[in-house]
Amino acid sequence: MASLHSPERPTGERRDMADSPGVPPSANAHHLFRGFSFVASNLVQEPSQQDLHKVPVHPIVQQLHGNNIHFTDGYEIKEDIGVGSYSVCKRCVHKATDAEYAVKIIDKSKRDPSEEIEILLRYGQHPNIITLKDVYDDGKFVYLVMELMRGGELLDRILRQRYFSEREASDVLCTITKTMDYLHSQGVVHRDLKPSNILYMDESGNPESIRICDFGFAKQLRAENGLLMTPCYTANFVAPEVLKRQGYDAACDIWSLGILLYTMLAGFTPFANGPDDTPEEILARIGSGKYALSGGNWDSISDAAKDVVSKMLHVDPHQRLTAVQVLKHPWIVNREYLSQNQLSRQDVHLVKGAVAATYFALNRTPQAPRLEPVLSSNLAQRRGMKRLTSTRL
Repeated sequence: MASLHSPERPTGERRDMADSPGVPPSANAHHLFRGFSFVASNLVQEPSQQDLHKVPVHPIVQQLHGNNIHFTDGYEIKEDIGVGSYSVCKRCVHKATDAEYAVKIIDKSKRDPSEEIEILLRYGQHPNIITLKDVYDDGKFVYLVMELMRGGELLDRILRQRYFSEREASDVLCTITKTMDYLHSQGVVHRDLKPSNILYMDESGNPESIRICDFGFAKQLRAENGLLMTPCYTANFVAPEVLKRQGYDAACDIWSLGILLYTMLAGFTPFANGPDDTPEEILARIGSGKYALSGGNWDSISDAAKDVVSKMLHVDPHQRLTAVQVLKHPWIVNREYLSQNQLSRQDVHLVKGAVAATYFALNRTPQAPRLEPVLSSNLAQRRGMKRLTSTRL
């Protein structure tokens, strides 16, 4: 087995830029599993014509399983849990132990799962990030075996809960934001933080059992030479446009948490009334930055809650709160003093349909709209607009 440490260099040998002390220790993490591939003796022979057309197996899979690359050798596949564009998630049972897990089966011809695997291996030990238990790769599909989320979707559970208060909403947001702060500080952005990707591990409903799931669209910050970076080491190694995109993606993660918080507090979504709203209607409301903070639950919700919601949903990503700033907001810091009165909710199917319609609208466009003030648009600048005009929702 290859060592994780580089061999000792002769004294006085010149170090190249990749070994500079200016590069953080985590920068070489993308080499972590290189050199770990299991090489069967028959592979030293000339490859056959059939072998030339085989898709290479991920190195970590060969390290874990050698030539036993068939998922069904170790697991029994059960019913579907969820279906996505590039993957399907099923319940599965480990044959040797009868332990239940979830397996995400990814079609390699549609999506390269390497980034997702690397992120889960590095950060899956965080208590609120889903844990990767095993990986298989048969050349066509990758099988990511993860802990089974028995508690269901966070928003689904909250909307069905008999009692849910502003105090509980603050506890939930605190747990999720701490997790995102950890990821952002490591140079990782999730980029698909919709409520259906935040689940409970068990039926307790405790914030500690919350898990951030589905890192299929997540990205790690890399320098121009491909080395992984953390934001505090980026000045001399990362192109400005890459940093700008990373900052925008992190702001989008916060915006998604703002959608979740608004829905938890109000009992309905900020930009969609139901599943039948068209993408054009929803995108127009998002672009206007207008949403209700009065009427219904809002009349009994604290001003601090309204303040943090409005700053997480700010239309300008540069003025939106960061994860660190959310955690320092009085609504989080002083949450033990928040109201424990029950908040009312709309029909769960209506609300979930509205949430799904919101993210469908954002994802159906070739490039999701950049949420910036109307005055910053080229059209507004050409027309010399002095102030924002908008219709009511």
